[in-house]
Amino acid sequence: MKKSKLLIESTYDFDLLGLVAPLKDYKMAWMINNCLGLELKKSADYTMEFTNQPTLIISQYLLEKDFGFIQLLRNKSYPLAGQARFLVPELKIMDYFLLFQDKADGLDLNMYIERLSKLRGVQNVVKLDITKLKSRDNLLTY
Repeated sequence: MKKSKLLIESTYDFDLLGLVAPLKDYKMAWMINNCLGLELKKSADYTMEFTNQPTLIISQYLLEKDFGFIQLLRNKSYPLAGQARFLVPELKIMDYFLLFQDKADGLDLNMYIERLSKLRGVQNVVKLDITKLKSRDNLLTY
């Protein structure tokens, strides 16, 4: 019997900031909300199941907009069976990822980076190129 393969090409139509900030997720969300005037709210944890590896459970905060969303994802998962895994393993140094998908284009990432860099507890903010990430599919949470 002939086998067919289904090839799916994902689109990455969002901007991505990486944050180095060793803070609790609720405190990070609160600081971002105050700094940028957003209303990120805790939503259900993002769960990824793998066949030969432990489940990945990631804390997430979300703000739904008319033409997109803003999402805060923690890079390090909740430890299961004594192991903590990462959403984007090649960027273990990053504590959080801030995804911006806004089709209205009213977004000034440079201003966001500048403001977030001044927050106490935030050590670094970097705009990341999604196309260069090996595990970029893990960021497709919607």
